[in-house]
Amino acid sequence: MRNKRLKATSLDIAHRAGVSQATVSRVLSGSPLVNAETRKRVEALVRELNYKVDRNASSLRTQRSGTLALLLFEDPTPDESHINPFFLSMLGSITRACARAGQDLLISFQQLSDDWHADYEDSMKADGLILLGYGDYLAYEGKLEKLVAQGTRFVRWGAVLPGQPGVSIGCDNFHGGRLAGEHLVGLGHRRIAFLGGASSHCPEFFDRFRGCDAALREVGGAMEAILQVDAESFEEDGYAAARELLARGGRFEAVFAASDLIAIGALRAFAEAGLRVPEDVAVVGFDDIPMARFASPPLTTVFQDTKRAGELLVETLLRQVQGEATDSITLPASLVVRRSSGA
Repeated sequence: MRNKRLKATSLDIAHRAGVSQATVSRVLSGSPLVNAETRKRVEALVRELNYKVDRNASSLRTQRSGTLALLLFEDPTPDESHINPFFLSMLGSITRACARAGQDLLISFQQLSDDWHADYEDSMKADGLILLGYGDYLAYEGKLEKLVAQGTRFVRWGAVLPGQPGVSIGCDNFHGGRLAGEHLVGLGHRRIAFLGGASSHCPEFFDRFRGCDAALREVGGAMEAILQVDAESFEEDGYAAARELLARGGRFEAVFAASDLIAIGALRAFAEAGLRVPEDVAVVGFDDIPMARFASPPLTTVFQDTKRAGELLVETLLRQVQGEATDSITLPASLVVRRSSGA
């Protein structure tokens, strides 16, 4: 019988579990390559034997810090958080996924004007980077190319584009835009306004615009330039964009906002203008942030799975850290119908 005063080792766990020591290491590092049954057996033995990873020894063997870094790029918000609410649930998912994988998480705020892309070169701060938020993609792309050139392991949340630098996890924004467009078309709307950027500077919004346009073209319509107003993803921009849309005087029956925050700002502008939602104008957003359910009226929107996104960001980065090849992943979008569209 094993002397309980002796520390359990990964070799002890491997012997008891009937697996190799390498498999135990994969379980402890959160590798997605271990099947669920084996993972469960090893984790049960880790608890039974009260096994603790010696982080210092592990780092010396692997030249890894056991830490992942999450870089949040500051967003304009009405409070001091500077965090887009869309990223809050993703942040929770990332934190839990790191904990399950035995990884520490270093969270840092960055501004796009800073040289954040150089901060981790030749540094043992973290084994890899998770990037959330970026603003103007064309300004951001060059910094991603520098990360690739210096061999930094990183994964980002954002549009999945052909030939882009590095690996991205993103939503199928085109399909999400098409779902919104098909929903509004199905309600009889043909003149649909779009609040949000519609250029390569903001590829996620642009894909949402193009998806809605594709739905309109199937019934002989199209998005119109007079009904498209640029807006960034926060309430004040949505409010200002909706006021600009009204000032232009173009006739519209429905609004597809590139994000829920833009849509919520637009709801306020329409209310001030005496327009009823959905009786006078139908409104659809994108993201399904918690606030969307409590908007007045509750907001029809396109759902992005932030929980799964957070898990995939961590899993993908850990695979890179372990030297495995990784590819970009596109997650499906789905429509959530509420009262703002009049359905």
